[in-house]
Amino acid sequence: MTDGNERWTSTGSQSPGRGGDYVAAEVPIRHAATVLILAERPDPHVLVLKRNARSVFVGDMWVYPGGAVDDHDASPAADELVAGRTDAECSVELGLASGGIAYWVAVLRETFEEAGVLIARDRRTGDLIDFRDTATGARFEQHRRVVNSTESAFVEIIGDEGLELDGAAVHYVGRWVTPVGPPRRYDTRFFVTEMPAGQVPLHDDDEAVHHEWVRASDALEASERDEMVMMTPTLSMLQRLATFSSVEQALASAAGASSDDDETVRIRYNVNGHARIAYPTDDDYDDADTTVEHGVLRWPAGT
Repeated sequence: MTDGNERWTSTGSQSPGRGGDYVAAEVPIRHAATVLILAERPDPHVLVLKRNARSVFVGDMWVYPGGAVDDHDASPAADELVAGRTDAECSVELGLASGGIAYWVAVLRETFEEAGVLIARDRRTGDLIDFRDTATGARFEQHRRVVNSTESAFVEIIGDEGLELDGAAVHYVGRWVTPVGPPRRYDTRFFVTEMPAGQVPLHDDDEAVHHEWVRASDALEASERDEMVMMTPTLSMLQRLATFSSVEQALASAAGASSDDDETVRIRYNVNGHARIAYPTDDDYDDADTTVEHGVLRWPAGT
């Protein structure tokens, strides 16, 4: 561990943002949003993506769809397209003065970009968008290519297609701040939702090079065998997901949670694997590190 002022040198392939020296403590923290997409297959599975090894952030790791919250996610036009949520409600839920709904917009946009999944409804009928129709699927695949190259186009496309983003189907479950050290740092809000019928996820083959549906318990075991490399926040969410017997139970827990359910997560000293994560109910919780990573889980465990 460093004092935060040490000068680090990034390594790896020459992808954008890599190479050169930087002062770790001066790396700005960006706001981000990511989502666990769940499906009964026939028991709860979650969609995970494998990051491109050349990515400047968490290259070659397994993650959930997500990314940075951008300015266009916070526009009035974007707000108007989110059904079932208001900015005031979202801001209170996230503990912000305003602008909370931008996290919902960001996570729905990133889900479409990275996984090809669009959680949206027809404004006239209220029906979820369905890609099983060949023409519809092809049209939205073209939209996805546009959004991948011009993220600001997402809101315009949703409006032009007569859709509204299904904000009510997306629930906030946690927050993590990545530690000092890497050339990029994020303050990330975690969300959970259900995979819509009539769609099939597909990684973008750019930021993500592979995707899988996995049981939480299987993913945790694969992590222990170093077959799936994941960051602490990813593992913590898997640990909590593993406590639920159904997607319905997992979503109900998330939907009913409030700040009263927040659990501050700590890291055990000198412990590897997902066993390093300590929760308030653990006997050694008070002995765990409070400085390396910051995590808050708002997702009451299943029984």
